Amino acid sequence: MIHVIATIELRPGRRNEFLTAFRELVPKVRAEEGCLEYGPTVDAHTSISAQPPPRDDVVVVVEKWDRLSALEKHLVAPHMQDYRARVKELVAKVELRILEPV
Repeated sequence: MIHVIATIELRPGRRNEFLTAFRELVPKVRAEEGCLEYGPTVDAHTSISAQPPPRDDVVVVVEKWDRLSALEKHLVAPHMQDYRARVKELVAKVELRILEPV
């Protein structure tokens, strides 16, 4: 199993617009072979001292894939290419963390 934490930094004030487009993508990705979990998250407002301040212009996508090859196929899927073109002007930076259980 592969876990992915995708941190997407957005241009200021564009998060809601980005989430609208992203929510349209989610069912297509969840239908992909090997996708176990795929969904957007945002920083929660808590009083937990170890948590840094919430980031208003960040979306973190939490993903699980049954195998690395499924993730690799996902990254080049036509609907992912369309999505990237659609949100290009909203996104400032993307970082992927690909993890495996130990």
